[in-house]
Amino acid sequence: MTLKSHDLAHIRSVVLAGHAGAGKTTLAEQVLFRAGAIPRLGRVDDGTAHLDYEPEEQKRRQSLSLAVGTFEHGEHEITVVDTPGYPDFVAEMIQGFHAADATLFVMDASGGIEAGLETAVSVGRATNTAACFVLNKCDRENADPGRALDELRSTFGNKIAPLHLAIGAADAFSGYVDLVHRKAYRFDGGKEVEIPIPTELADEVARRRDQLLEAAAEADDAVFEKYLSEEEISDAELDACLHKGVRESVLAPVLVASAAKGIGLNALLDAIVRYLPSPEEEGPYAATDKAGKDVNVDAAASGPLLVRVFKTAADPFVGRLTYLRVLSGTLKSQAGVYNATKGEDERIGQLLFLHGKEQEATGELKAGEIGAVAKLGVTETGDTLAARDNPLVLPGMTFPEPTLQVAIEPQSKGDLDKMGPALQRMLEEEPTARVERSDTGEQVLRAVGEAHVAVITERLKRKFGAAILTRTPTVPYRETIRGRTQVHGRYKKQTGGHGMFGDVWIELEPNPGAGVEFAEKVVGGSVPRGFFGGVEKGIREAAAEGVFAGYPLIDFKATLYDGSFHAVDSNELSFKIAASMALKDGVLQAKPALLEPIMAVEVRVPEQYMGEVNRDLNGRRGRLLGLDSVGGMQVISAQVPQAELFSYATELRSLTGGRGTFSATLDHYEDVPAHLAEKIVEAHRKEMAEGH
Repeated sequence: MTLKSHDLAHIRSVVLAGHAGAGKTTLAEQVLFRAGAIPRLGRVDDGTAHLDYEPEEQKRRQSLSLAVGTFEHGEHEITVVDTPGYPDFVAEMIQGFHAADATLFVMDASGGIEAGLETAVSVGRATNTAACFVLNKCDRENADPGRALDELRSTFGNKIAPLHLAIGAADAFSGYVDLVHRKAYRFDGGKEVEIPIPTELADEVARRRDQLLEAAAEADDAVFEKYLSEEEISDAELDACLHKGVRESVLAPVLVASAAKGIGLNALLDAIVRYLPSPEEEGPYAATDKAGKDVNVDAAASGPLLVRVFKTAADPFVGRLTYLRVLSGTLKSQAGVYNATKGEDERIGQLLFLHGKEQEATGELKAGEIGAVAKLGVTETGDTLAARDNPLVLPGMTFPEPTLQVAIEPQSKGDLDKMGPALQRMLEEEPTARVERSDTGEQVLRAVGEAHVAVITERLKRKFGAAILTRTPTVPYRETIRGRTQVHGRYKKQTGGHGMFGDVWIELEPNPGAGVEFAEKVVGGSVPRGFFGGVEKGIREAAAEGVFAGYPLIDFKATLYDGSFHAVDSNELSFKIAASMALKDGVLQAKPALLEPIMAVEVRVPEQYMGEVNRDLNGRRGRLLGLDSVGGMQVISAQVPQAELFSYATELRSLTGGRGTFSATLDHYEDVPAHLAEKIVEAHRKEMAEGH
């Protein structure tokens, strides 16, 4: 299809958000197909959906990435941004909220309120995004739209109010009552037909309309007075209150639908146009000018150029595909633009409207419109594009920190050279992934969850030909000593010509929190000063390799106090070897101890999961330090060994139905319990024996 030009008042953009499986993608497919934006109606379950076009999505039959579709409905241009509901891909949902002016929270009418919907509502409230709720799958077995509505109101408050009342449920779901205009519609032969309001619903219609009136009237003081006085409120007054109330987030209306059968979709589109804000109603947008001053920028096609980059996708064929939302001004194809975040010029190639996997070339994107462009050089997710002479910068985008860690390595030698560049390209499109070098020297991938790791692994192979293996990271244990000793190290080797001779006496003692320290108090020249460097090097290198468990030796002081030398055979290397021998013998005499990293952990969970989470932390050798309440969530502070946390992201999600999150930072090192330390030391001995 070819999109016409529309003014700001006739543009709408909505992000579809909610729990996985609520039917968001099916809903988007239906409206795109009906508008002629896509050539055929795809199905998620068949792997044919236009919005789920990545092979990983088709394999799993679920959305893993944000997808955009733009279409026309009457005189309006509407862009839907479909987002995943699975918690591992929450970054895609956050990006969607930064792209759109409003949201449709989609809920399965046959289920309860689930974690994905709660997360979406939390993001919506944090961004003050205007919203409607859609009770989808009202035709599904066990669907109960009335119960689902009551649960929404109980969970999120009475500002959630019914706009529609379902006629029937499950197999009997056939239409809805419009509570604003008090009209009923039945889906018959593929079309919505107006019918009289069923008499058996009269009382329910009156009750639910009163809930709508109560919520909507708060948007207008005069109407609220009429409501309190029990005066009649006209349909036009209610309609105006709804538009104002939704725009100002005073209320969120609830619609009913079956996306699979197409029931309620016309009313949904009508609600998007009638109640959700246009770009000019959403503005102005807060930005920073080149002097660092805060400025407000109105949405206007003739205004200063202000473009948000809300997503970046790495593609092996077209390079980087950059998703754009124009907030102000007009962005033109084949034109120069300034990346105000990076301070660098970019060249805009062919701009595109997106219809799922289908693309439509366009000469320009105006204020309020969403599109994409390929092959930008430096631009990344969260950047701002503007004019060089007016380099406005938008606030950045904030994403949750990834907490699941896996060690990664190339599957074969052939993958070794590919892995580095592939990981770099992958990070461009994954704002909630990190690749780091750990203290043990391993390359560690941090991600949101196991599914996130699996998808990243598959995409690295498919897109960039880099196959990687994942495993649990090695815990960065440390060795230390608790006692003091004096130890002798002697190295003597005689071959033809000059031999090797080094002889040292070293005192070892604990040095808590101060690392490795070397000192000397040699008297009488028993060890010449020129060999002190070799002694220190031998101690430090042996400490770095570890003595009894294969982990670095820390927090000790080594003092060289005596020794002897040979005028011909002694050299720096001889003393380096002698010192390392002394250290290895001495550590075993100085009450050696194995240390493990202890993390400061903060766990956020709803109150009903507190008992289970606390028991689980105790089972992980955790120490509970405190409890606080923040924003309706319980915040548990604890100290937990890092060895117990590598899979905690997955297990916490399981314990809390996806509602729990945590963060962890290194706090200190402390002794590993003796029975565990023995196992670690024994494993090291076996590894050394097998290596030789």
